[in-house]
Amino acid sequence: MNTMLTLLEGFVISIGLIVAIGPQNAYVLRQGIRQRHAVPVASVCFAADATLITLGVMGVGRFIAGNDTLSTWLGWGGVVFLTWFAIRSVRSAINPDIIDGNRMEEAAGSAAGGTMRTAMLHAAAFSLLNPWVYMDTMVLIGGVSVQYDTDVERGAFLAGAIAASAVWFYGLAFGGKKAAPLFQKAITWRLLDSFIATIMILVAINLARFQLTS
Repeated sequence: MNTMLTLLEGFVISIGLIVAIGPQNAYVLRQGIRQRHAVPVASVCFAADATLITLGVMGVGRFIAGNDTLSTWLGWGGVVFLTWFAIRSVRSAINPDIIDGNRMEEAAGSAAGGTMRTAMLHAAAFSLLNPWVYMDTMVLIGGVSVQYDTDVERGAFLAGAIAASAVWFYGLAFGGKKAAPLFQKAITWRLLDSFIATIMILVAINLARFQLTS
């Protein structure tokens, strides 16, 4: 497989999983909007994400690749999860859940993040205390990576996935203030969720094809 295409696949599957609004993203965006330690907060989230992705691709992924039964179960589990994620995104696109100012506060929690240390600790909590983050990074992304046979391909996939994390979290930090009004519009969420659904379906099809032919 072309290295650039592999890097791109790592990027799109990672960005597709990361962009779903949750407590972690809401907190980063909230800090970006308020310009309160936004870069340190984004750095904590990125470091946690990159570490878990790396463990998934280079550690858990290789263990899975050596276990045919586990690889098969995880592969088809990934297909099911990606399909479910796509369906959820389609539903959100049809009936977008707009995150307005009050909802953003609720999603991100009541932490004020007055000092840099406090803000970074909150970011770490939002990053590591959500069980879904381990499903997304170590299990799902690690599971997808088992289809690559060489270290070069796995490295490209890993680089793409980590690059997506950097683009997203630092994008939220630097662009939060300008983007907030845009993301209070239903059409923006419809377009974003439609994009996510398309990416997830394409990756699910590709992963299912790999499972059927391996």
